[in-house]
Amino acid sequence: MQTLVVDHPLVAHKLTHLRDQRTDSPTFRSLADELVTLLAYEATREVRVCPVSIQTPVSPTEGVELASPRPLVVPILRAGLGMLDGMMRLLPTAEVGFLGMVRNEETLQATTYAERLPADLSGRQCYVLDPMLATGGTLAAAIDFLVQRGADDITCICLLVAPEGVAKLEEATSHIEVPIHVVTAAMDERLNEKGYIVPGLGDAGDRLYGVAG
Repeated sequence: MQTLVVDHPLVAHKLTHLRDQRTDSPTFRSLADELVTLLAYEATREVRVCPVSIQTPVSPTEGVELASPRPLVVPILRAGLGMLDGMMRLLPTAEVGFLGMVRNEETLQATTYAERLPADLSGRQCYVLDPMLATGGTLAAAIDFLVQRGADDITCICLLVAPEGVAKLEEATSHIEVPIHVVTAAMDERLNEKGYIVPGLGDAGDRLYGVAG
């Protein structure tokens, strides 16, 4: 597994305002959208392409286009939905699947409660969207789910990661032979006793969509 922390002043600027507790939900959604597009630029460096011949207004030339099968973007419900538009802005011809996972706040174990994905992912590059890599359980379960369906290249895009989560994810996926990458805006200090990233930005789902009473 490889982890890339994107070092760019615009990434740091947007992340700073995401962290700020004074940032309201509409602004948080807008910043998350913009930040994901910047992260997606780095995350798609190895996206598969194939050669294609085209005609410009001046002459014939050679170029590339996305190879088939198209990449599959998989937001983890619910917070991952807040990252989807930013990803699709950069990769508009990708297909989208959904994976619903919930973490038990006592055991910190993730379970799948919903999925809308192709039954066969053979030969597919998958881009998993999840704002926070905290304990690592959710992403580990998601990766295992996708690999069981045949995905052969998985990149996880996260706004923030914790060192404990990265270590746990690497351990949990050590038996998986397909390439796994994590692309993030920052590696934070640690997890607290409740499994939240410190300094973090709070609960990403609540900050994106508010708390339903």
